[in-house]
Amino acid sequence: MVYTDTRDKSAQVSFKQAVVDGMSAKTGGLYVPVEFPRLDGAFISRSPEPSFREVAYEMAKPYVEGEISDSDLQSIIQDAYPFTAQVVPIDKITYVLELFHGPTCAFKDFGARFMARVMAYFNRGENDNLHILVATSGDTGSAVGSAFHNVPGIDVTILYPDGKISPLQEKQLSTFDGNVRALKVNGTFDDCQRLVKTAFTDADLRKRFRLSSANSINISRLLPQSFYYMYSSLVVRNRIPHDSKIENPAIIVTVPSGNFGNLTSGLIAREMGAPIAGFVAATNANHTVPDWISTGRYEARASVETLSNAMDVGAPSNYERIAYMYSLDQVRSLFASYWTDDEGTKKGIEKCHEKTGYIIDPHGAVAWSAWDEIRNGGMDRLMAGNAETDTSKPGLSANIPGWAETIAEKRAVGIILETAHPAKFGATVTDVIGREPSMPDRLERVLSLPDRAIPMEKDYESFKEWLTGNL
Repeated sequence: MVYTDTRDKSAQVSFKQAVVDGMSAKTGGLYVPVEFPRLDGAFISRSPEPSFREVAYEMAKPYVEGEISDSDLQSIIQDAYPFTAQVVPIDKITYVLELFHGPTCAFKDFGARFMARVMAYFNRGENDNLHILVATSGDTGSAVGSAFHNVPGIDVTILYPDGKISPLQEKQLSTFDGNVRALKVNGTFDDCQRLVKTAFTDADLRKRFRLSSANSINISRLLPQSFYYMYSSLVVRNRIPHDSKIENPAIIVTVPSGNFGNLTSGLIAREMGAPIAGFVAATNANHTVPDWISTGRYEARASVETLSNAMDVGAPSNYERIAYMYSLDQVRSLFASYWTDDEGTKKGIEKCHEKTGYIIDPHGAVAWSAWDEIRNGGMDRLMAGNAETDTSKPGLSANIPGWAETIAEKRAVGIILETAHPAKFGATVTDVIGREPSMPDRLERVLSLPDRAIPMEKDYESFKEWLTGNL
């Protein structure tokens, strides 16, 4: 497979170069495959559906062809995924895709573990260490740190905004040692992301060190996240006749979105044949992309701190990939978009628990709120011209997607992505429902570890000085 650059369509690089470089040092653009091959129809239509690992193998195969052998790819996938994505029905037309069954209890485990093994594969025989720089607004850093911890030949530096993630998330980041270290930046996630991106385009720094990324900037983080979209849509397609009796339903996936890498992965799955009719981009007060979909103007902005902190991104990197893959009209046909504030997030946690008994985290609550509004009259009001369309107010954006009629005709079912275990946000969840979510053992163990995070200012020169003195 050949990969190109979102800012230079003439660029052609291998999978290995796209992975190891992370992003284009020349243009600052992001790597994308030149095509998205569709899976064989017989594989997609199998009943019962293929296992998660089978899906992962078949989807990854064309993107690594000629660079990773089939047997090595099988080994990478077997090692990366001792866990799976779990599809949980919470009412007759709503399924929660639980993505927190990996080692750090967040969806980032799916991308980070695959990426770590691919990077280690490509790094064999190199004399110099590969240095991973990653900015995190919550869960990316711990997943990346866990995936790369003690991997020979690779060092990881994680940047996170000091005081702007949950205490448990910070504990997961600040306790690494050995080849993984965390910098707590006196700023926002956008500041962290800017430092990383600037480092990648710093010619002097790149002459000294082999640098790569582990955010959804990196294509090897993005591609494996598409696996669970394909898998869950096949599971739901096969369950629907028994659960809701709907004939040929439209599957709508609601994605809590910050840097928009996760939703971009869903688009890749759809391009490869996943039976997904459309998506809902669900955000918090950082509603840059919903505003773009509504108005046609993309305006990056400073991020706002919220309860769903992993989505606190004002300048989402993967907007660039989405805009590369689709025209605005195509995006509007595929997406509904929605945003809510912290009060709406709390109401989402409360109403989801009240209506279904399911305990959901703040990020999943944003997605649940979007889907609940869409199926309970919100899309009908939008189609009738009776909805609030002021982009400064929470709710559905002024966009009617191509699948809107399936909502009105009661032919749609929803998949909601639950991207993190609610225990990672235990204080918020307990405050809302008066009940503390259960704590997985793997999270409880980290609470007793010592903090090792290093303070860092948000100016690039301070960051560069630290890198040159410590890498």
